[in-house]
Amino acid sequence: MSHIIQISVFLENKSGRLAEVLGSLGNENLKINALTIADTSEYGILRLIVNNFPHAIKVLKAKEFVVTTTEVVALSIPNQAGSFASVLQALADKNLSVEYMYAFKWSTQAVLILRPENLEKALDILTQHEFKILDAEDLENL
Repeated sequence: MSHIIQISVFLENKSGRLAEVLGSLGNENLKINALTIADTSEYGILRLIVNNFPHAIKVLKAKEFVVTTTEVVALSIPNQAGSFASVLQALADKNLSVEYMYAFKWSTQAVLILRPENLEKALDILTQHEFKILDAEDLENL
């Protein structure tokens, strides 16, 4: 079954830090396939899916950023009303919660990235419901 490695970067909430991360990746020809940022008054968590996560981690650690990785699931679903809810309902019906998610539109589809509480169980459930699970190569080729 397929999952994707997401990089999380912890950033102080100060001007220029996000630009520094993204610039460092761009200077190494690393492409960002998806991203989201959550912040508080003191810090932010930048979550990224990139085309070469081992190299991205090396680059960011060399710049002394605090970096972790997480396994996430990416799905391609119809970009229509109720699609996101159907994914979440399939998981909820099996008492599986989602820690966080983010999405973006691609053509007539939406790409939904989620972090379930139990990755393997989520993949089993989503496969049983015939949702289209994407791998890193799929995201790269969108």
